[in-house]
Parts: sequence; C-alpha cells; structure tokens
Amino acid sequence: MQTADFDFFLPPELIAQTPAPARDQSRLLILQRDSQKISHRRFPHVLEYLRPGDVLVLNNSRVIPARLRGVNSRTGGQFEILVLEENRVNDWWVMLRPGKRARVGAEIILRDAAGQPTNIHAKVIAINDEGHRRLEFSGVPDIQNALDTLGEIPLPPYIERSNSADLAADKIRYQTVYAAPPGSVAAPTAGLHFTEALLSEIRARGVQICFVTLHVGLGTFAPVKTESLSGHTMHEERYEVIAETARLINEAKAAGRRVIAVGTTTVRVLESVAAQNDGRMLSGNGRTRIFIYPPRTFQIVDALLTNFHLPRSTLLMLVSAFAAPGKTTGRELILAAYAEAVRERYRFFSYGDAMLIS
Repeated sequence: MQTADFDFFLPPELIAQTPAPARDQSRLLILQRDSQKISHRRFPHVLEYLRPGDVLVLNNSRVIPARLRGVNSRTGGQFEILVLEENRVNDWWVMLRPGKRARVGAEIILRDAAGQPTNIHAKVIAINDEGHRRLEFSGVPDIQNALDTLGEIPLPPYIERSNSADLAADKIRYQTVYAAPPGSVAAPTAGLHFTEALLSEIRARGVQICFVTLHVGLGTFAPVKTESLSGHTMHEERYEVIAETARLINEAKAAGRRVIAVGTTTVRVLESVAAQNDGRMLSGNGRTRIFIYPPRTFQIVDALLTNFHLPRSTLLMLVSAFAAPGKTTGRELILAAYAEAVRERYRFFSYGDAMLIS
C-alpha cells in the first residue's frame, strides 16, 4: 500500500489544543466493523459496549518531563533537549535542537524552570544515524530524579502553549490516572479519558482490567516518509508484560471472551508478544518494531479504543488494519469514519475525542 492512501483533510481548528473540561466528558464515536454502522456517544457510554468477562488492557507507562533547556557553555547558544532513552545513570539518548550546533564534545549548561543556569552540565559524546545525540550528564547524582524540577511535559508540536499556567495543567492532564513506571516521552492518549470512578464502574460490571507497559517514543506520532509502506522502518519501543496480565488474557482467549485494547500502543505490545509465541501471551520484557498496516490479522485484540490520529501516521495505518482484519478495505472504512467525525466536529489527536472499534 502507498503512504498517500492514508492522507485526509483535517481543518486545523479541529486539532484539540486543550483536554475536555473533565477527562470522561469527551465524545465517543462507535464503529461496528461487521455492519459498518457509526454511532455518536459520550465517553461514559463506553460502559454499554463492555460485557462481563471482557478483559480491558491499558498501557500504564508514565510520561516523564522530558523537555529540558540549556545553553552552549562556549557560545551561549540556546538548546532544547528532549530526553528519549536512558542507557545508564546520567547517560541518555536525546533529541537536540538545533542539532547542527551540537557536535561531539559540545558542553551544555542546563537551565532551571526560571531560565537560570544550574550546576548540571551535559556533554555530547556520540551521534547516531537518526541524528540523536548521546549526552553524559554531570553535576547531579541521577538526571532522571531532577526532571520533575527542571523538565517540561513534552507536548506534541501541534499543541501550542503560551503561558506557564497551561503547562502546569498539562502535567496532570497529559498523564493517565493509572500511570506508573516512568519512561514515555508522549502519552498513551487513548487512556486519558478514564477516571478512577469510571474504572471502578467498569470493574463492578464484571470486566477485568489489566496493564501492560510500553514506553512511548517520538516515532509513535511521526508520519511515514517513504512512498510505499513496505519501505518504512518502524521505531523501536520498550515493553513489559507482567504475569497477571498474561494469565488473564490467555484465560479470556481460551474461553472465547473478548480482549479490548486501550490505545494503539497496547495493541503493539499484545500483537508483538503473540507473534513471537504462537498466539499466546507470555510475561517478560522486550523491544518491538512491529509495524501494523493492512492487510493484517490480529491474534489477541478483539476491540480497540483509540483516539483520532494524524494523516499518514503509523497509528492511522494500524487502526485501518484493525477495521478489516486480513483485508485492505479497512482504510476506506476508517477514512469514511474520520470524514464523519470531521463533519460532526469531533476533536482530533492527543487531547481529542475517542473512537471504539468493535
């Protein structure tokens, strides 16, 4: 398939700049695959589409305050640093802007939230093929422990912020209520709609809730730049599946009960593990580069709760595959649903509305 097949027009004003006033007050588009019927609801109505015995799987990765500010110790030039992945204590791969000024050997003085210089320094020690820099931090026992005071929440570039009050609110709202292990540089946004009260009500209805961890990287939201999907190299992300989650999913599949994934990141974990283990879930840690696009069959996931995704993104390709497993017609079904969402003025992307594909 061609990347251009997954393009669509989106009025800029439909890109959500702020979350809904309350987490669970976003809208919910229901797409039923068999009948191709579309319904328009509010997010709490998701309860009507869950059954006793269903297993609801969520990604519990926590977003870290990954955006740092600094200056070149020699020239005073400013840098924006986005920490991506820890190699070991005080040794991280990062994205640096402007990258052309960050040669190997360059030293950066980090600034605090007020813009004042700190005693924390970073030295560029390597550059990889993607242009990411490897930084060695000094002046602090562990830079990860300093991110809460120095760092900013790494909002996507299509969300604009002009004042610190909005950024303070984002620290809460650009994070799921069940976030636990830190490591993501972008939120698993399908989970942003859940409240503790709604999760409790879901459990009370006989739905089993469990978690996987996939630390979301920047590549999750990146558009595919190759003409053909077969030429795209997927980004790598770290995941973990605990024993309880593997057990609940295996029991559900054996009994013919549904597994419902919350978010494309959750799908990537479940289908990656299943592909490596003859359709079964096993506990453990790993890394995945799985690229899901039509036509694709699914071994674990029976329903998907997700947000509305960017044109030409791997996320849009994944939901298109899920809309018609094993066929290429899911693209037309998803793009028709997106066109309906545009007509109905749904809000798109990270802080936008939700979609249930069942």
